[in-house]
Amino acid sequence: MNAQKKRFRAFDPDPDCPDHKCCDMPSCDQLAGYKAPKSRQKLNEYYWFCLEHIREYNKNWNYCRGMTPAQIEQHLKASTVWDKPSWKLGQLGKTDFLKEQYFRDSLGIFKDHPEFKQKQSQQNKPQAPKELIDSLQTLGLTWPLSLQELKKQYTLLARQYHPDTNHRDTSLTEQFKNINAAYSQLRSHLVNPVKI
Repeated sequence: MNAQKKRFRAFDPDPDCPDHKCCDMPSCDQLAGYKAPKSRQKLNEYYWFCLEHIREYNKNWNYCRGMTPAQIEQHLKASTVWDKPSWKLGQLGKTDFLKEQYFRDSLGIFKDHPEFKQKQSQQNKPQAPKELIDSLQTLGLTWPLSLQELKKQYTLLARQYHPDTNHRDTSLTEQFKNINAAYSQLRSHLVNPVKI
């Protein structure tokens, strides 16, 4: 004959109660057997009460005490998705519509979509050599770059930061030195490109 697991009645003490635990209500010396959460913020921390005091505690317990109606509404909405972030259907939490990892467009259905075209142009755009990235940032330029664009941008920045036009301001003089160094590096790369 199989031994059946003992079933507890509704008002039986909690079997997880620590042995010989006294009721947490002050001035009560009864054995505890019923747990109750300490607060809304501490639902996994418990008081242990006797049957009389757990009934009293439950009668006065109000989970939403101190919350505004807006906070209660927000809490209810969060609870419906188990307090996890959620997004509108079809967005996957992103604003990007076309992502290669989500689907493949083997038939070319989306090739005329503006977002797809923009992404394709960004992928086909050549990357700047690593040694030139700082110089491009210093001059406020993007890659690919022509010699004419470089000269035009350098002329604008030279007029703005040249010491003679800024009454020998030392902070701008340092910036002008950085601009000259960046211009020299980029110009030498464009005039004599390194072949790999």
